Amino acid sequence: MYPGHWATIKPDAPAVRHATSGEVMTWRALDDASNRVAQLLRALGLETGDHVSLIMENHLDYFPFAWGAMRAGLYLTCVNRYLTAEEMAYIVTDSQSKAVLASGVVADLDELRQLTPHTLHHLAVRGNAAGWQDYPTLLALQPATPLAHEPMGDSMLYSSGSTGRPKGIKRPLTGKTIQHGIPGVEVNNVYGIDADTTYLSPAPLYHAAPFGFCMRTLCLGGNVVMMEKFDPELSLASIERFQVTHSQWVPTMFVRLLRLDAEVRARHDLSSHRVAVHAAAPCPVEVKKQMMDWWGPILWEYYAGTERNGATIIGPHDWLAHPGSVGRAASGVIHICDEDGSELPTGESGLVYFEQPARPFVYHNDAQKTASSGHPVHANWTTLGDVGYLDEEGFLYLTDRKAFMIISGGVNIYPREIEDALILHDKVADVAVFGIPNADFGEEVKAVVQPMPGIDAGPELARELEAFARTHLAGYKIPRSFDFLAELPRLPTGKLYKKVLRDPYWPAKC
Repeated sequence: MYPGHWATIKPDAPAVRHATSGEVMTWRALDDASNRVAQLLRALGLETGDHVSLIMENHLDYFPFAWGAMRAGLYLTCVNRYLTAEEMAYIVTDSQSKAVLASGVVADLDELRQLTPHTLHHLAVRGNAAGWQDYPTLLALQPATPLAHEPMGDSMLYSSGSTGRPKGIKRPLTGKTIQHGIPGVEVNNVYGIDADTTYLSPAPLYHAAPFGFCMRTLCLGGNVVMMEKFDPELSLASIERFQVTHSQWVPTMFVRLLRLDAEVRARHDLSSHRVAVHAAAPCPVEVKKQMMDWWGPILWEYYAGTERNGATIIGPHDWLAHPGSVGRAASGVIHICDEDGSELPTGESGLVYFEQPARPFVYHNDAQKTASSGHPVHANWTTLGDVGYLDEEGFLYLTDRKAFMIISGGVNIYPREIEDALILHDKVADVAVFGIPNADFGEEVKAVVQPMPGIDAGPELARELEAFARTHLAGYKIPRSFDFLAELPRLPTGKLYKKVLRDPYWPAKC
């Protein structure tokens, strides 16, 4: 289904609500606004299969634009609002977006416009700058009627690998109309999301999981309670205030919730809360057990990627019987393979592949990365680069990453992008970046630097490198600490032996 369907059934009921202000967007308002967006994008010359980018804080305006792009048959790229203008511009340009909608609250409109000269239409909301058109004014000129033909669009979100720049994950359009709902909505609805659901979204909407679950909930007629940003006590208050039935979290949120005072935790009535889903990063077994003790056996976990190449799901009772597992295959067939692609026996760790009837995705503008995600023999087996094993009952346990990707607070951080920025500093001869333990976020970013000859290593250089990094990278990618070595361990081939550097910081994994 889609907003037009629900607007005929319950036009004045809430579709989206703001957790802090309580502001409501009804189904009629969402339907009308998304129609205007679709009409505007078509009037600007965008056709089925074209690309648009969205850069915005968590705001009710997010949903009409997303649905409007889908109703016009477009690929929608939601851009991380915390990136620098340079990083945003790369994604807008690489996605070949013909239009970008940016909020002046989160983007430097002047710089972003200058860095994206090939984008045809720059639309601004809550801000203005030279070369930008006023989005609310343009929208008000459009009719609130559906397009004569509403081909179903899709998202093309960006997810970096362990090397290089972020890449868009692209799937072929289905050729169906929006009346069928968005792709994937009908698959694996084990959580019981329906027209009576109230779904709490405490995470940034540019992330694949929050965006996807919000859109799925709206497709199925449920209403979304959107938080501007995660706050542990406000989350509990929102569950009580809006009678939330479903929610989604990352493990670092659980840690912060568990650290609330007992009196605060007991203050709120959570009896409406039936399903709490979590993913994005490994959840410590003890943390999950504590959450189960508090909230009851309502925690569901899944393992999947933006690539949608496969998924596992595990319910609370199965998890209690198989602690640490991410579940059994819910989409695709799992194969555990060694580096050569040969399948491994039950219980042995290897690269996790999902088998599908056909390859479900490609990496936009990167044939090499697309090829590297595939199996050496089977064209329809693909991997996200994770390592794990299956038990006798088919439950998957993840043990590591093929590459040294950093997961901090559920957010993927990719070392090479940081290394590529730091190596530009004239006092850096070589650099390695990897994750080290952090009690709150799971991991934090560590940089080990080989200074240029004659450069004094120490706190002053560390501060200089941190300031330099902030001019090129989003804040969450900045190394939390710097160490210095006279020479980094590289093999004769030039390959950095990063494991030698990383292992001392992870004594339990040595």
